[in-house]
Amino acid sequence: MSGVGIHLGFLNCYIAVAGAAAFETIANEYSDRCTPACISLGTRTRAIGNAAKSQIVTNIRNTIHGFKKLHGRTFDDPIVQTERIRLPYELQKMPNGSAGVKVRYLEDRPFAVEQVTGMLLTKLKETSENALKKPVADYVISIPSFFTGAERRYVMAAAQVAGLNCLRLMNETTAAALAYGIYKQDLSPLDEKPRNVVFIDMGHSAYQVSVCAFNKGKLKVLATTFDPYLGGRNFDEALVDYFCDEFKTKYKLNVKENSQALLHLCQECEKLKKLMSANASNLPLNIECFMNDLDVSTVMEKANLQREDISSIEIVGGATQIPAVKEQIMKFFLKDISTTLNADEAVARGCALQCVILSPAFKVHKFSITDLVPYSITLRWKTSFEDGTGECEVFCKNHPAPFSKVITFHKKEPFELEAFYTNLHEMPYPDPRIGIFTIQNVFPQSDGDSSKVKVKVHINIHGIFSVASASVIEKQNLEGDHSDSPMERDAAFKNENKDDVDKLQVDQEEGIHQKVHAEHTPEEEIDHTGAKTKTTPLEKQEQLNQTIKREKSRTAGQDLLNSYIENEGKMIMQDKLEKERNDAKNAVKEYVYDFRDRLGTVYEKYITPEDMSKLSAILEDTENWLYEEGEDQPKQVYVDKLHELKKYGQPIQMKYMEHEERPKALNDLGKKIQLVMKVIEAYRNKDERYDHLDPAEMEKVEKYISDAMIWLNTKMNAQNKLSLTQDPVVKVSEIVAKSKELNNFCNPIIYKPKPKVEVAEDKTKANSEHNGPMDEQGGTETKPDRNPCKYSHLILDKGAMEKR
Repeated sequence: MSGVGIHLGFLNCYIAVAGAAAFETIANEYSDRCTPACISLGTRTRAIGNAAKSQIVTNIRNTIHGFKKLHGRTFDDPIVQTERIRLPYELQKMPNGSAGVKVRYLEDRPFAVEQVTGMLLTKLKETSENALKKPVADYVISIPSFFTGAERRYVMAAAQVAGLNCLRLMNETTAAALAYGIYKQDLSPLDEKPRNVVFIDMGHSAYQVSVCAFNKGKLKVLATTFDPYLGGRNFDEALVDYFCDEFKTKYKLNVKENSQALLHLCQECEKLKKLMSANASNLPLNIECFMNDLDVSTVMEKANLQREDISSIEIVGGATQIPAVKEQIMKFFLKDISTTLNADEAVARGCALQCVILSPAFKVHKFSITDLVPYSITLRWKTSFEDGTGECEVFCKNHPAPFSKVITFHKKEPFELEAFYTNLHEMPYPDPRIGIFTIQNVFPQSDGDSSKVKVKVHINIHGIFSVASASVIEKQNLEGDHSDSPMERDAAFKNENKDDVDKLQVDQEEGIHQKVHAEHTPEEEIDHTGAKTKTTPLEKQEQLNQTIKREKSRTAGQDLLNSYIENEGKMIMQDKLEKERNDAKNAVKEYVYDFRDRLGTVYEKYITPEDMSKLSAILEDTENWLYEEGEDQPKQVYVDKLHELKKYGQPIQMKYMEHEERPKALNDLGKKIQLVMKVIEAYRNKDERYDHLDPAEMEKVEKYISDAMIWLNTKMNAQNKLSLTQDPVVKVSEIVAKSKELNNFCNPIIYKPKPKVEVAEDKTKANSEHNGPMDEQGGTETKPDRNPCKYSHLILDKGAMEKR
């Protein structure tokens, strides 16, 4: 078993595996540990990853990349419209208002962003399973810490499309922090001062900063900030703008009007950026408000830390390798940068570690993780007061997560709760709404008073907000209770909304080992005014099978999601069929090129000039056919074409192989005949080694060997009379079969072991008393033999001969 972590980047993706045997980053079929986040769609097939990136220029309108920022956003979203200018392919408004991608695959058709990301995740899943040579059950996927609930739901939907069991959507900086801290052996105990570390992650399109506190077996994210619009591509764009202006001035060329030329320039500028970074050259660009003191100072303030409280600064992400970025970081923190982590692979490795921590299939040492809520969240509802509405901020910015809170309402009828992000100006998202939740089947008490309704709101392990459950507290007298005081009865009903992806709950108590199990998260209880109260366990509860109704969001409903899953399955099958068709076509090409090359070299002696001309013409016609009407044919056409070519080529190939392999087969058979003949000769000469063999069986052996020699001589005399262009009289397979037959017939007879001989007891005793020859008087020599056993084999042989 292995836990797999996926770093789902804007530009590139990484896959890491953590298990009992190894902890490593997986390489794809190109032996590359980095897989481009790129999908290229053709008329009948898809290329994903490295193969797709090579088609960005040649198939520019149908190659999808840079789609990470489209998650959870409407087509009219300003961010989508800004990205639309950058993208060479066409975006389209989907029926639910979200942004989709319009490309040609079998036909002109739109794909939802969940489907596009699902395609990429399908490829990453295939890569991980091919590397591990077994199916993988559990995954953890990284996302930016600034993703809202809508964006997180889109990624979860994409994971379902790809068939991934996503245990957690993990913030990228938190994953990097886990990869940093889990192996640290010098962390202080839980009751001592923690080690504070700042993690700065600048990738291709965004940068994030998190301050984390480490104790032994514990990671707590104290605060985070981010800029979703600043990353490595801003440096690329600055270089592109510089060269566009220069080309326009010098050569009167407007590069930005030609999409292919602009794409070429962007690729070259990216290479130039990396080259300049490696040589620590000064970049000719200026980015406003980069790493300004306000953003980073806010993080430090939220974490209640000063610069001197920071132990180290860890950097991850490709853009952090740019000298200008490093300089700004060191300038603010007044500390040298630490490069403990692999800048590209740390996030994927942290996700893999989290996967094994969460998976019940592994036993790992305790390491708890407390993340946080990136944006404050408020609930709003209608009231009977003059203003008509009530509000309560249930989660503030940087609140620990996952976390649950219970809010108490006094209602006589069903009511709605509107959840939204409190401060729109803090968000990179134009719509603050999270969803509207209707609490149904609320009625007055039997005495006419309002019912007490307890609503549990929850930030789950993925960072997604939901109204998880509600309980109606009814007054009643317990049976057998002689007191006059009424008893509150808690009747709970759960959220069964199909759109809600809140499926996993984890322990978040200090020192508790995280495992996926039944709901158990830190919890607070507040009433509708915001005052905290204490929850007292009730003595009697009755379940009411009711639901919380959630207003539909832009996230695909289950029916639509099922159709995406079905379409992905069809496309996987189409990819398989297309691969088989291309393999069949390539097999024909390979046979034509290879056979034509051999025909002029090693096969030349085995074909007549007339047949050579005829076969050369057939190969040339086949090559022309492949690039004309044979360019796009069904698989069976290529299979039939290859079969037709082999009818001409295999006889020639057979003659060549027979001629090359015949000497060795003949030599092996000849050696075996000679060995048997030596045994026969020794037997005729009364060799003691073979005097136990049966005479009748030896006559059979002599007869068999005589026939074998006649067969061999006859075949070889006939074969020597033939030319190389003629079919052989005897095939190698026949010679090998004859050699095997000889072994099976002769070996059991000629190598039959001698029977064991037992020497008489008195004879053995007499022999054992004499260590030397007898003297004339019947006595023995007085000189003893220093090695009484060295002649034992001779004594036994003599005894055996006397017995015979």
